[in-house]
Amino acid sequence: MSEHKALHGLIGAEESMRLMGELKRGARRRDVLAMLMAGGTQATLAGSVATLATTAHAQTPRKGGRIRVAGTASGVNDTLDPAKQSNHTDYCRGYMFYNGLTSLDGALTPQPSLAEEFTTRDAQTWVFKLRKGVTFHDGKPLTPADVVFSMMRHKDAATTSRAKVLADQIEAVTATGPNEVTFRLTSPNADLPVILGTYHFHIVKEGTTDFTAGIGTGPYKVKEFKPGMRSVAVRNENYWKPNRPYLDEIEFVGITDESARVNALLSGQVDLIGAVDPRSVERVKATGKHAIFETKSVSYTDLIVRLDRSPGSNPDFVLALKHLFDREQMLKSIQLGYGVVANDQPIPATSRFHFKGLAQRPYDPEKAKWHLQRANLGSTPIPVVASPAATSSVEMALVLQQAARQIGLNLDVKRMPADGYWSTHWMKHPVGFGNVNARPSADLAFTLFFKSDAPWNEAGWKNEKFDQLLVAARGETDPARRAQMYADMQVMIHNDGGIGVPMFISSIDGHASKLKGLSPIPLGGMMASSFAEHVWLEA
Repeated sequence: MSEHKALHGLIGAEESMRLMGELKRGARRRDVLAMLMAGGTQATLAGSVATLATTAHAQTPRKGGRIRVAGTASGVNDTLDPAKQSNHTDYCRGYMFYNGLTSLDGALTPQPSLAEEFTTRDAQTWVFKLRKGVTFHDGKPLTPADVVFSMMRHKDAATTSRAKVLADQIEAVTATGPNEVTFRLTSPNADLPVILGTYHFHIVKEGTTDFTAGIGTGPYKVKEFKPGMRSVAVRNENYWKPNRPYLDEIEFVGITDESARVNALLSGQVDLIGAVDPRSVERVKATGKHAIFETKSVSYTDLIVRLDRSPGSNPDFVLALKHLFDREQMLKSIQLGYGVVANDQPIPATSRFHFKGLAQRPYDPEKAKWHLQRANLGSTPIPVVASPAATSSVEMALVLQQAARQIGLNLDVKRMPADGYWSTHWMKHPVGFGNVNARPSADLAFTLFFKSDAPWNEAGWKNEKFDQLLVAARGETDPARRAQMYADMQVMIHNDGGIGVPMFISSIDGHASKLKGLSPIPLGGMMASSFAEHVWLEA
């Protein structure tokens, strides 16, 4: 850390280590100051050194302690089977007890985990070198057979894996050495290490059929697991990562109601909660004992204009709506600033493939009016379907409605109930709203929502050149060429797509101030569910 380096520079490594040792044994800033002054250090320098030393000590992870955590969901279907996990609570527990071959960092770049190295020449055949000395919680060594079993069970329909659609691209996984596995894909995919860094692809023991014990290689072991109630995890003393994890124990519960979660945090019943509403943030901060942790760009709510029917079949109508988004005002008034202005395409700035060169579409009522006049739609009211099910969509629709009135466009906002919205209304109206969670790669975001035959092609947008670029980029191993392909695709969606994305929405967690170590991974809150091995308690 920078404080450690500065301390070394002022008094040398040996003396700084001595001071840090005294702090670990319970010394305070005044004690450090007294030691320095007794040794002849000038008062001004001694004060600076004492401040740096105590700051550096406070930032040093400490072992020990127990925390209680509240997620957003809990039910009798809670599971420790990575293939079947389906909600935030499941994912958090998965990261406590298991590891993947890779893990994703803050830029969603795959990093080595159980695989210490992964290589490919053509993006179709991948070789993963397994880390030596890794053991499962019951003492069994990690072997290639465990990886083969963990991967291939996703392809078996009887497993009912929620990742089967991703695993279908895996043609074979074979052990090709004592610490090596080789993946053969049906077609090239440069993002295989990204996919394998997600929660469903955690490694389990060969032959496992009963997952209630959660036997994995992860930082914690299962002490107790009661679906719908709670789990208790205890430190894995034989964890393969040096000095991890930091905590002795984590209890995890689900509290579905946001106000109840916040109350539990503020009353000291829990130390960390997920999914805090922006309107609860100031209440959390006001205690002086709690803090807010923001992860930017974990989802977006989009205006969907179906291009395969009227009025969306008229490109000028679509552009008129896109120019009516007062993005900065929406972000400020609806999300209270907890988000980032977006630009009518789905790849946020947190992605390594975000195209920075795409000019921001401005709020421009005059241009919107010009496009509306060209569209020549008359004065018939146009229904716009929104629902609380799509985060902040009702509020976005009302702001858009007000802006439309200024140019003579009559938008009739239809508020639908949250129950059944996704099955009954999403993508089924000429103009409506959706909500999309972040995907770990640009390829998945494009493949699932924008490819001509995508299962969730919200606007019915079809572009043959886009489809060709998408397949080519998936197999491209040169990062620069791949980045240019993804840039071109973002421009296409921005210019011609049938969605309007005014902002990317943040995930907000609340925590006790003494809980340290959280850092953003832009797939969701609580470090994209992986907080357990990273957090620690301040002394």
